[in-house]
Amino acid sequence: MLLSFANFLAFVPPQGGGGQNAGGGMLVTLIMFASIFLIMYFLMIRPAQKRQKEHQKMVDSLKKGDKVITTAGIHGTIVDMDGSTFTLQISDNCKIQIEKTAIAGKKQ
Repeated sequence: MLLSFANFLAFVPPQGGGGQNAGGGMLVTLIMFASIFLIMYFLMIRPAQKRQKEHQKMVDSLKKGDKVITTAGIHGTIVDMDGSTFTLQISDNCKIQIEKTAIAGKKQ
């Protein structure tokens, strides 16, 4: 189906006054991108950073005798601390060594 000339002109942008509208359109686009970035920051990035800081604070406050849960789901009690590793006692005669980063949380 062939387009008539009038239908073709409906798809062509107007030529007059394009300079002023182009700047306004660019400003609106920049404001939209900035608002999307701010929304993503406050809904995703900031809460993740806050959780990470709280987790690091919890890991730094661990001491011998604390009951913890690892990221693998192992429950144990800290019996020794050596730099970046912990020794967990998970049963009477079973101790394992794990990295500090493998601690998911503290048991209550």
